[in-house]
Formats: sequence, C-alpha cells, structure tokens
Amino acid sequence: METVERWRSSWKFPTTLLCFYGFFSTVKPLEPFLFAYLTGPDKNLTAEQVNNQILPVWTYSYLSALVPVFLLTDWLRYKPVVMSQGVALFLTTALLLWTKTTAAMQAMQFFYGVVTASDVAYFSYIYSVIDHRRYRKATSYCRSVQLLGYTVGSVLGQLLVSFDLMSYNNILVMTLVLTAVALFVSCLLPMPQRSMFFHRRQTPVVRMKTDGDGTAEDNPTLWRNFCDCYTSRKLLYWSAWWALATCGYNLTVNYVQVLWEHVQPSQNFSIYNGGVEAVSNLMSAATAYGIGFTQVRWETWGELALGGFSGLGAAALFLMTFSSNIWLCYAAYIVFKSLYMLLITIATFQVAAGLSMERYALMFGTNSFGGLALQTIITAVVVDSRGLGLAIIPQFTIYSSYYATIAFVFSLRGLFVIWREKKKVSNHDINPAVTS
Repeated sequence: METVERWRSSWKFPTTLLCFYGFFSTVKPLEPFLFAYLTGPDKNLTAEQVNNQILPVWTYSYLSALVPVFLLTDWLRYKPVVMSQGVALFLTTALLLWTKTTAAMQAMQFFYGVVTASDVAYFSYIYSVIDHRRYRKATSYCRSVQLLGYTVGSVLGQLLVSFDLMSYNNILVMTLVLTAVALFVSCLLPMPQRSMFFHRRQTPVVRMKTDGDGTAEDNPTLWRNFCDCYTSRKLLYWSAWWALATCGYNLTVNYVQVLWEHVQPSQNFSIYNGGVEAVSNLMSAATAYGIGFTQVRWETWGELALGGFSGLGAAALFLMTFSSNIWLCYAAYIVFKSLYMLLITIATFQVAAGLSMERYALMFGTNSFGGLALQTIITAVVVDSRGLGLAIIPQFTIYSSYYATIAFVFSLRGLFVIWREKKKVSNHDINPAVTS
C-alpha cells in the first residue's frame, strides 16, 4: 500500500491518468476515412459541400470557443474542462453517426472545434500539478501518447476497412465506447488546488528570466503577465513560430483528404488513408518522445532548426501539391507531419521551461489564438464558399508558399543568432575582460 500511496502522491500519477485520457480520446478509427464517409452513400454529400461548407466550420468554432474555454479552464481549475472535452467529443461522434444533413454536419464540426479548443486544458493541467523540472518529460509523454492514440486508431481503421470487418457506422459506435472510457478516466484526475487568476495561492513572488540581464516579477493582473511574457525575445520568436506553423499545419491536415481524392479520384482512393495516418502518427510520436531525451543548446540552434526543418516541411507540401503520384503524396505528408510534431514539441517545452505554470498557460492560449486567428482569415478568404472558394490545388499552393515564407524568415533569424554567438565568443577570446 505504501508503494501505491507514494505513486499516487508523485508526478507520475496525474501524468499517467492524463496519458490514458489522451490515448482513448484520440483513438478515432474513422478519421482517415472521413471524407469518403461523408461523400459516400451513408451521407451522400458532395465534395464541394464538404470542402467549402462543412470543414471551414471547425476553424470558426475553434476560434470562437478558444478564449471562453481558456478563461473557464482557469476558473474551473482545468479538470472540469478536460471532462467537458470528453463530452463534446462524444457529441461530435454521435452527430456524425446519427445525422445526415449539411446543417447537422456543420454542427458536428462546431462541437469538434470545442474539442480542439479544450486542448488548452489538456496541456495546461499537467503543469498545474507537477514540478517544473518534470515539464520536458511530461510534455513529451502527453503529446506522444496522443499521437500513439491517433496511430492505433488509424491502424485499427485501416484493418477494419481493408478487410471489411465493420461498416463505417459500426466503427463510429466503437468510437463512442472509447470516448466514454476517456471521459471516465478524466473523472479520476486529481483536482488542481490553484489556477492562474481565479484561484491563486499566496506564495512568494515567482520570477522569470528575460532575454536581457533582468528578471520580470509575477504580476497579479492579466495584462501585466501578458506583457512580461512577451518581453523575452527568445520566447517571442518561439511563440511566433508556434502560432504561424500551427496555422499552416491545421490547414494542411484539415483538407489533406480532399487533396488525396484529387490525386487519385476513384472509388478506392481512401483505402490506404488509415495506413498513411498510422505511419505519420507513429513517426510523429517517435520524434516527440525522443526529443525529450536530447541535449541540444536550443537557445543557440533553435531558431535555425525551426527554419531548416520548416523548409523541409514546405518542400514536402509543394511535393504533395504538384505530384500526380499518390504514393509520393502520402510520403510527403508523413514527412511534413513528423517534422511539425518534432518542432512543436521542442517549442512547447522551450516556452514552458522559461515560465511559471501560470504564464505558460497564458502563452499557450495566446499562441493558439494568434495562429487560429490567422487560420480563420485564410479559411474565410481562400476556402469558404462565401469567399474565393478555391479548388484544392490552389489552396495547397497557398499553404506551401506560406510555409516556405516561415522557413525563410526563421532561417535568416537562426543564421543571425549563430553569427552573433560566434562574434561574442571571438570577442571574449580576444579580450577575456569583455563580457557577453
């Protein structure tokens, strides 16, 4: 019993429960075949309805829910919002299973936007109950197990569809059961004792390093915390990449099945989607997990890594866009997704390591909101039928060019940082009295 009690009082207990929740909530066997399901005989929707009327609703819902969810997350102390995410996910799956109209599918996307917005509670919860020295490993575990859940769901979906073991509707019934398990696990999570604004503890002032020689005190008001967070240039650049790259990633993942259908327009175009998603998620999980054990001076090499790997991601997007070979398109998608998950994991713990738990939650919400606001603008102008309503190839040409711009800017910034560091070292070697 003492061993169990020690485990329950350690950082491993809430991390383990959160990982179980993250796993069961992300096992979605039908997701790789969503476009085929919506345009098939079960729902009988057109490709244009799905691409230009239904899928954009997720972006709008995500944006509208993010700020209220962020504030409720703090007021309710994380756990209730994690539980609410499970409820919204259940409603999403139920609507997808039992309704057919375009309006109902738009409602389904609305609830899925709420699910996505609630990720702020999933990732902020763990930082409210563990020591900051565990942030890097906890981050890699929580993100990796999500990717593992997506992988298991994709493999399971591929097997069920390839061998005709279940209909799409029965797969959704199974998904409802898995979602119920996730909801049950969320009820077991320990309740955090404090939050950022509404449930603050009377503790000594927490201080945060800035990019200069000084420090910034932990201020009690929202606006001062926001300003203090973004006075650090390092955190500002990491956050900028986080927001910009996440925007491009979400746009790509949300519409990639439409692209695949365009590359291979046949009744069987989607039979390998589950396998492709499984491989991409497995590779992403491996990179996200492995990065937790690397020892790299990210303060020196980080921005160049952001630019260089984003450049590879942009190249993969261009290959996906203009390739007429579905296998090249699949391979490029796997590369793109793995690179993004590698970099976002680095960015997440780099930001978290430089901040208190309270300020990390604020920056998480702010970065997500910034990326989502940009994503909403692009969606409204480029994708939505009330805007330009572009076809899928022009859409992905824009996404590829957007990612290439990110890569160019951060590569230049990274080269400048390395040049500056070498110059400091050179000056110090010439005159040891000169400090950096």
